[in-house]
Parts: sequence; structure tokens; C-alpha cells
Amino acid sequence: MFLFSAALKAMSCFPPEVAHSLSLSAINLADRLSCVPAPGVAVKKNAVPVHIWGLTFPNAVGLAAGLDKNGDYMDALAKLGFGFIEIGTLTPKPQSGNPKPRLFRLTEDQAIINRMGFNNKGIDYAVDRIKKSRFVRAGGILGVNIGKNRDTPLKDAGDDYLVCLDKIYPYASYITINLSSPNTPGLRDLQFGSVFCTLLDQLKTRQAQLQQRHKVYRPICIKIAPDMLHDELTFICQKLLVYAIDGVIATNTTAERPCCLQPSALAQQAGGLSGKPLQKLSTNIIRQLHHQLADKIPIIGVGGIMSGAHAVAKLKSGARLVQLYTGLVYQGPALISACIQAIQHHHQKNLHIA
Repeated sequence: MFLFSAALKAMSCFPPEVAHSLSLSAINLADRLSCVPAPGVAVKKNAVPVHIWGLTFPNAVGLAAGLDKNGDYMDALAKLGFGFIEIGTLTPKPQSGNPKPRLFRLTEDQAIINRMGFNNKGIDYAVDRIKKSRFVRAGGILGVNIGKNRDTPLKDAGDDYLVCLDKIYPYASYITINLSSPNTPGLRDLQFGSVFCTLLDQLKTRQAQLQQRHKVYRPICIKIAPDMLHDELTFICQKLLVYAIDGVIATNTTAERPCCLQPSALAQQAGGLSGKPLQKLSTNIIRQLHHQLADKIPIIGVGGIMSGAHAVAKLKSGARLVQLYTGLVYQGPALISACIQAIQHHHQKNLHIA
């Protein structure tokens, strides 16, 4: 873990997107050379399994979508101790994403701004990678995050999600519907009004058809934005319940710029903000979701987890699982075991109180 942390710090000398690619390539190479250490005995011993959707997650700490968009690195990343891996966002057709530069570090804020724009190699490429994955063949829990292509009109967005759902359904442990990236024009409009209801109806209808065809049930999660008013969130909760959606992931990046950000030109770059400034905002959304959903729909908490305490805060607010991304950039893989151990301590404390 020390070597990985040192390598990640060294990568800060490179432009963010270059560093991202180099870090993943280094982890992949280390895995091929059998240099990636499996999680230690202490981490495995401390892990508290989570049972949701008929799945047993070895621990509650997962990798959020965005780090491994195409499933090229999931085997190596899984060895770092994650309880589950989520890849994507994937679209029906490959796309290059937004023009570079499109990824910016706000080091003093322990934050990142990105406007990647769903750059990926397409759903067919990812299916091929999953079929060859040691992690998946060994029973690892894999989430696949899907979206629409940039050039697909919003009125036809459902078609893109269904194409991806059809192709990934036999191979994913669960599927995440990304409606909340701020970097695809108009995408967040799919979270509201009749278009949201229509999309949920399409997804659940197709899910039932695929369950019958493949004789297996794959849960569907909706990933939402943190930038919502109370009434908007209430509407979403009502519809998630009406359409029996299996899970909700809270939250994606924020398009807002909190006043706590250090003043800089980078802080004003367009795109989604992640990292420490998102921590309280996303946790507050989780708390509101938990209040309205009343444990009827599991919540996966993501956004600004920079420590074990932050992970526990999301569980206390109502999440069943958590996911990491930006915290890994600043804390390294040691953050994974720190979160697992903090959750185990929290679990033991609750058992003692009970």
C-alpha cells in the first residue's frame, strides 16, 4: 500500500488525465507481475458483509464509476480490497467525450472538477472485457453504469439505456442508470417530470423481460444529482417507490461551487465537482432519501469520502454501501482499508449498544 500511495503522489506532477491513465496502467502492470498485494488478513477479518438484492457484498466499500470506465482494470482494482467494483459510464456507441483539458485538480480543497463527457469505448467493448475478467469469474460483485450517447436526442434517451441494458444484463451483478452527470447536455432533465416516469417504466418493463429470458434478476439503481431542491427529491423518491426501482446511488458530482472552495481560476472551470467539498452535500441527500424511502430501497452513498469517518457518516445517514473515487486520488488505496475498519468498528459499537 505504501508503494501505491507513493506512486499516486508522484503522479501529481503530471496533468490530471495523464496521471489518471498512468496510475491505472501501473496498477494493471503490477497485477500482471503479481505485485498487487491482496487485502491483508486484518482487513478481511474486519470486513462486515452486506446482504442486498440476494447478493453478499464482502464489505461495504466499493469503487465508484468513472475511475475504470471500460472495465480494463477491474481485476487489478479488485485486489485492493474493494467489496464491489462499478465500471462505466458506458454508452451504446464509443465516444471520445469532451475536448481536453477536461479534468482539473483542486489540491488545496482535496477536490476534482471533471467534464469528461462519458468518454468510453462503448458497451460491446466492456462486455468483452467482463467475459474475460478473473474478478467476475470468481464471483466478484460488478456494477455497470450506463448512459446515453451525447448525440442522442433526449426524447430518444430511453432507447440508448435499453440497448445498454440488453447487452450488459447477463454479465453485471447490478446496473446503474446514470441520469445525473452534469457533463452531457440536458441529461439531468431526465430526472424530472413525465420523462423520468416514462424512462423508469421502460427500464422496469425491459428488466422483467430480461429476467424471463435469462432466468436471473439483475437489480437496477438510479444515480442522482446532489443539486436538488426538497420538492424535487420528494418527487424522485415517490417515483422510485412507484416503479419499484431496486436501489439509488447518491450522489453524482455537483455543478455548484460551494463557498468553502479556495479562490482560484481552476475552481471556476465548468464540470462536476467531486471530493471533500461534496461530502456534506451528498450526505445530506442520503439523509433525506433515507427519511422518505424508509429502508424500502437500498442507498449507495458516494461523494467526498476522504476518511473512514466520512464513510461511517454516510452509513449513519442511511446508506447501506459506500463508494470511493476522488478520495483515492488524495489518500491512496490505504483509504479502502481505513473505511472498512471504521465501518467494522461502527458495526461492533452498534452491536454492543444493542
